[in-house]
Amino acid sequence: MRKGIHPENYRMVAFKDMSNGDVFLTRSTANSKEKLDVEGIEYPLIKLEISRTSHPYYTGKMKLVDTAGRIDKFKNKYAKFKK
Repeated sequence: MRKGIHPENYRMVAFKDMSNGDVFLTRSTANSKEKLDVEGIEYPLIKLEISRTSHPYYTGKMKLVDTAGRIDKFKNKYAKFKK
């Protein structure tokens, strides 16, 4: 592997799945302005729309996740073409 191309500033970060509230900790270099207290320790917080605990492939359940209203925006945008 080439030297000097990988970041050196890894730290523990809390990732939170906003669709079901699941939180997991892992090392990351992602920047965040928000913090989350997990078992008395404060970690930087990264919010996720979907994770392994809510993705249909891993859970085996089909669930429509539309947190940003993307389906409604699409329907409104292309409604003028419908005849």
